[in-house]
Amino acid sequence: MTRQVRLEALNTRDFQAGGFTTAILPIGACESHGDHMPFGTDALTAHALALRVAERLTATVVAPPLNFGMSDHYRHKPICLSLSSDTVVRVIRDLLLSFHHWGIERVLILNGHDGNIPCAEIAAREVKVAHPAMSLAVFDWWVIVPKFLPPETFEVWNGWGHAGEVESSVGLALFPELMHMQHARGMVPKTDPFVKEIWTFDELTAHGATGGPARATPEKGAKVVGAVIDYLAEYMARFEREGLRHDPQEP
Repeated sequence: MTRQVRLEALNTRDFQAGGFTTAILPIGACESHGDHMPFGTDALTAHALALRVAERLTATVVAPPLNFGMSDHYRHKPICLSLSSDTVVRVIRDLLLSFHHWGIERVLILNGHDGNIPCAEIAAREVKVAHPAMSLAVFDWWVIVPKFLPPETFEVWNGWGHAGEVESSVGLALFPELMHMQHARGMVPKTDPFVKEIWTFDELTAHGATGGPARATPEKGAKVVGAVIDYLAEYMARFEREGLRHDPQEP
């Protein structure tokens, strides 16, 4: 029987008996992912990955996903339910402080949405400064894809894009019942890879997606999911045992 790692499914007795020292906080958004993916793609993905990772560990619990993020830059298509950046920072900070109150000193934020990147980092740094004994980390699941999968795995734009080839493939692997690939359409914008260009999504595509979602497959998604879970499970095993230990040495 699989050990229960969903915080929302536990009760007080279960939690106290579980010996949890570590938590994963999945965060996402509610916004258009084209006509082929659900609005909740980012939170669905982050939560599913977090659960699969925690099931390989011994003392890690997974919080319910945060289903809303800073998404105003995606609001040209229905339906975007966005929080302000300030609100996202406060929500994440409050949740981290709640974990601290209950003795969970090691928390990894598993992020599924680009608009949450600065918010998660700001919140985590503020809490770390206030409580230096806490071990806090932020992981954007897609960053390891080019490091662990060969570039020929993907056909369009190296797989990138909002609801593009990578993300759509992950959706086919994790929640295929919510995918409608017959409606998948995307466009490839011209952006500079080294400059942080600030855009609204209507400047990048006429659809709710960029990249080549029509080239997505469950097999590609399984490769991405496997790479993410293998990497993060190994990282979290150390994080769970030791927290963050940087051990700097004189050169």
